[in-house]
Amino acid sequence: MAQKLIYTNHVAQELDRLVEAIAPSNIVVIVDSNTKSFVLPRMQAESEAIAKASVIEVAPGDANKNLESLSSIWKQMQEAGCNRLSLVINLGGGMVTDMGAFAASTFKRGVKFINVPTTLLAAVDASVGGKTGINYNGLKNEIGVFNEADAVIISSTFFNTLNDQEKLSGYGEMIKHALLSSKEEYESLLKHDVTNIDPDKMLELIKSSVAVKEKIVTEDPREKGLRKALNLGHTVGHAFEELSIERKSPIPHGYAVVFGIVCELILASKKAGFPNAEVTRFASYIKDTYGVFPFTCKEYDRLIALMHHDKKNKNSDEINFSLLEAPGTIVLDCVASDDEIKEAFDLYRELSGE
Repeated sequence: MAQKLIYTNHVAQELDRLVEAIAPSNIVVIVDSNTKSFVLPRMQAESEAIAKASVIEVAPGDANKNLESLSSIWKQMQEAGCNRLSLVINLGGGMVTDMGAFAASTFKRGVKFINVPTTLLAAVDASVGGKTGINYNGLKNEIGVFNEADAVIISSTFFNTLNDQEKLSGYGEMIKHALLSSKEEYESLLKHDVTNIDPDKMLELIKSSVAVKEKIVTEDPREKGLRKALNLGHTVGHAFEELSIERKSPIPHGYAVVFGIVCELILASKKAGFPNAEVTRFASYIKDTYGVFPFTCKEYDRLIALMHHDKKNKNSDEINFSLLEAPGTIVLDCVASDDEIKEAFDLYRELSGE
């Protein structure tokens, strides 16, 4: 990856150093209303760059990562006098870094931007790797571009503002990275209580997790091959997430991912030889830690219809998965039939006690 990844719990000092080197014509900081309340005042007090920046506020939550919010950001960037020498600082969770990065990437055909993730999920996933975008017409991340931030400042210093659900959501992506990395990394993460890890230890865990993604993205920045592995759990997980939004009871992204991983490990046991005993153990860990995603057989067809929109699919008639033979052993471009997916749903519900 070309972008700078900076791991520090001295965020304001590092941010000011970066901004001084960039020397922008002006600065806008994009926040959601939660970040504005809990993080922005502290950063305004500690960072000269944030103190003088124009503030653009968006409504929180993934449901607001949409064209209307994006258009509002562009409009406020115009009103703030932004030009191609301006700098955007995305201060917030994954919704802010996804949409703010897309706004910066497209305004005036692209201005510089820095991501400062304030949630664990954004720190290990959304803010890193150059994927930007918005949801559109009911589908996750349907519109976007690949464009890496000039820098990402990764810190655990903001996590005391997060509740346990938000911490667990981010940890879901870390579990995914560990499964892609090695059995040792995977086993290690299952031993930790993410809701009770001190900031310095958490920063080290994040650094190790992001290194897995960094290695993959460096080899395949445009998702032509190996980067598809990072979609482990997401083919099913995004469908769960979209269905939960349709129900008007959205689940956190990381929860959707780990529920999706359970289903996809079931498929992997059938199609790639992933050990059945490990599927059962992992499903039990997820149930105990995250609960379950409840759905009925009447919703199978809707979930499969949503999965047919997944961007990894090579055509509309088949659904493509990134699966595992074992932790650390990736099998790309596995196609599953609708009947095989329905069987996996049956087994997921059985393992979940549904």
